[in-house]
Amino acid sequence: MVDSYLHVSAVIQCLLLATVIGVAVGILVYRSPAGSAIATALSSTILTIPSFALLGLLIPVVGLGVPPTVIALTLYSLLPIVRNTIVGLGAVDPAITDAAKGIGMNRVLVLARVELPLAWPSILTGMRVATQMAMGILAIAAYAKGPGLGNLIFSGLSRVGSPTAVPQALTGTVLIVILALILDGIYVVIGRLTTSKGIR
Repeated sequence: MVDSYLHVSAVIQCLLLATVIGVAVGILVYRSPAGSAIATALSSTILTIPSFALLGLLIPVVGLGVPPTVIALTLYSLLPIVRNTIVGLGAVDPAITDAAKGIGMNRVLVLARVELPLAWPSILTGMRVATQMAMGILAIAAYAKGPGLGNLIFSGLSRVGSPTAVPQALTGTVLIVILALILDGIYVVIGRLTTSKGIR
């Protein structure tokens, strides 16, 4: 139970951090094709680094436990959020933003009241994808003494040959899948509650 709570808590906290960073980056670059391409390419490059390798690189710098786990999960979660923020903001009809400017809204108000609400479904989709990725990647963080259900899986795998080894590893894996499905269902509810019916 404790490992399940820590697993979900770590994913949510890292996702919130990645969302703040990813949306901010998306806002800064979505009007620039070159900037968008660079931001997407950099966040894509992070995903090509194997989880074990990234954690191994972080351990000498920040130590074991929570710090390397948070950094790794946040970095891995950036791509879908950055990409979907850029796509969502870029898809806003210029006529709508022009109309908003015509009634006296400044650039910040247009972004906050028009563009971001219209891009929200796309951003939320990026968050859903990032969450599912993070749920699986966090299991590997047990290698760096990170929190979560990965400890249950690694503990089972370390005792291969004993009667409880496979059931223990399987329990951790199944719990991750169940928790991922629950979180995805929560995202569906959030989407329905926060998205205007006119843009669903």
